[in-house]
Amino acid sequence: QVRLVESGGGLVQPGSSLRLSCAASGRSISNDLLGWYRQVPGQPRELVASITGGGLTNYAHSVEGRFTISRDNAMNTVYLQMDSLKPEDTAIYYCKLHGIITGIDTWGQGTQVTVSA
Repeated sequence: QVRLVESGGGLVQPGSSLRLSCAASGRSISNDLLGWYRQVPGQPRELVASITGGGLTNYAHSVEGRFTISRDNAMNTVYLQMDSLKPEDTAIYYCKLHGIITGIDTWGQGTQVTVSA
């Protein structure tokens, strides 16, 4: 069974950058679909970015051009580079794996990102 652990969140000023990491353990994730989602209290969780096993990426319109998702299959890790952060990017960020073979979704525990002056 795969386990996901996010890290890299924190409190930053508008215009700053952060890099989130999501490390997987339990098995290789090299073929799986990986995504970053975010959620603020009272609102549904929304997709921020996703990346396929082949490296194809997809972004929410609100982050396109500012965020970059990438994966290092040797490290079994997916990243989210967040640049030009805005206060509206404040949320808990979650990593999700969709097993290509199992069809099972696995979530990490989340990491808080707060963008404030």
